Amino acid sequence: MTMLAQLTQQPPDALLALIKLYSADDRADKIDLGVGVYRTGQGDTPVFTSIKKAERILVDQQDSKAYLGPEGDMGFVEALKPIIFGSDFSKIDCIDGMQTPGGTGGVRLAAALSKAAGVKRIWMGTPSWPNHAQIMKDLGVEVGTFNHASDDGTADMAALREAIASAAPTDAILLHGCCHNPTGIDYSLSDWQEIADLLTEKGLLPILDLAYQGLGDGLEEDAKGVRLVLEAVPEALIAYSCDKNFGLYRDRVGAIYMMGNGADCLPRIASNGAALARANWSMPPDHGAAAVRTILEDKGLTAEWKDELESMRTRINQVRARLAEAGVAGSVDLRPLAHQRGLFAILPLSKDQIAAMRSDHAIYMAGSGRINIAGLTMGNIDKFIKALADVSA
Repeated sequence: MTMLAQLTQQPPDALLALIKLYSADDRADKIDLGVGVYRTGQGDTPVFTSIKKAERILVDQQDSKAYLGPEGDMGFVEALKPIIFGSDFSKIDCIDGMQTPGGTGGVRLAAALSKAAGVKRIWMGTPSWPNHAQIMKDLGVEVGTFNHASDDGTADMAALREAIASAAPTDAILLHGCCHNPTGIDYSLSDWQEIADLLTEKGLLPILDLAYQGLGDGLEEDAKGVRLVLEAVPEALIAYSCDKNFGLYRDRVGAIYMMGNGADCLPRIASNGAALARANWSMPPDHGAAAVRTILEDKGLTAEWKDELESMRTRINQVRARLAEAGVAGSVDLRPLAHQRGLFAILPLSKDQIAAMRSDHAIYMAGSGRINIAGLTMGNIDKFIKALADVSA
């Protein structure tokens, strides 16, 4: 009996299939709104100038490619702390961290660490990043769900309250820190304060996924909700990604931070994280994290990176504002996009309407209705709005 022949064929990745369809389309005015990467007004996904400068420094100064260990580059982990937690976070001595392969590695390690600590079920809002549920399934962790988005384009706090109220003491809850993927619908600061109070009262372990810091309202503003929760709860896990806000998608640059109930328990928590990392990827890739560390240890490069990030944020929000100005296109109300944030939004289109966007207008988007806001430019946005009106009339 052969073993590998017993495997069941898995469905192809929908976004990868969309990429192939887009590449095969020879229409000159085609628009790609599927792939979740930032694009400039010219449609490019460039390497940051600050990253290129940091890489040149590494080429000149890095003298070894020896193993770093499962924790990765701890200089990188420490350099990110002020960005994530701020300069005056009262519990900074209760936080330890590790480098991970992208934010995905951070989420997986957070879920695995939760399971090792006795968590039986992890709650998450839906829709969510599809890989969240995939990771939980692979780890054998039960998933509880609640509705994330209200019909008016704001967060469904009533559903979140109900989920927290029904959660068991051995449950955890996963929340997007900012720039929600795939809806763009974030919690307000007053929502975050209520969430912090509810989690403290219930005693739930929060897993906070911060993958887009700086792409919403700014570096400080995008972290405020996470910081409110961390000031209130005794322990938490934070998954972090540099893939988007440093443009390091293929270099897989992320981290996990573990906040314990007092500094005394941190070595025990970190030892479990290191053991899980060792079994999963042995050690994370070095290059991208070393480039980020090089930037954050240099005031000039840090300022240059922040300027580049701010220009990205400004462009994304300009596109959102232009869409909102269009009002209602056909049956699609675009006005809520003005107060949503980040790279993504979900439009209420049927599968047939999404197919018509592709066949009739050469506009490619995910089957869920998710669009990548950064795929739109001031040169193609009017075409997109007219196409929406056409297919949804």
